[in-house]
Amino acid sequence: MMIDRDALKRAAAARAIEEVEDGMILGLGTGSTAAFVVEGLAARVRAGLRITGIPSSERTAEQARRLGIPIATFAEYQQLDLTIDGADEVELGTLNLIKGLGGALLREKIVAAASRRLVIVVDQEKLVDRLGEHTPVPVEVTRFGWQRTAAALAALGCAPVRRYAGEEPFISDEGHFILDCQFGPIADPALLERRIADTVGTVESGLFIGRTSMVVAATTTGVEVLSPPPRTR
Repeated sequence: MMIDRDALKRAAAARAIEEVEDGMILGLGTGSTAAFVVEGLAARVRAGLRITGIPSSERTAEQARRLGIPIATFAEYQQLDLTIDGADEVELGTLNLIKGLGGALLREKIVAAASRRLVIVVDQEKLVDRLGEHTPVPVEVTRFGWQRTAAALAALGCAPVRRYAGEEPFISDEGHFILDCQFGPIADPALLERRIADTVGTVESGLFIGRTSMVVAATTTGVEVLSPPPRTR
């Protein structure tokens, strides 16, 4: 059976937008699913909703401007009420994430860290039992010495590949390279996140651990809302 994934993404985006209240400062995510969120928000803005968006990429900023969503920067607001974003993998149970196949992982993590709540919107294909089952971990790295950084990451148990955009290396909005690191199923994502962060030359990884407030997942049987497990002290 053919699945209309765009229809699923639109359904999940519509449910996530229900979390938005008048006057909120919103983090605006990046990627195909987040683009549907921005479209839905623009329709509500035209109907009178007052919000201000902090985009997580230049691509999202351009879309928000074009659709009439007021945007600002961290110079005006350092605390956000809510961020709605997509993900490349969501680990069932923990709701830990892999993000960054769209290339905006550094800005996405900065926006997420500044938000009181992070709502993730996905379709059923992004739900996995263990992170890394299908998706590499993107790691943003400095251009200087990237070969040495790649070798250090490989020592953690992956096969890092420099990302390309056509024939040229992909450059992030912050001017860095991205290495896509295939680890396979990850036994301890929190430990791996720390080890990557401790690797000299890395800027940020696409592992988002313990940051998710809610996942809105659209499946062929309907839209499901998933909550993270209770935090333990």
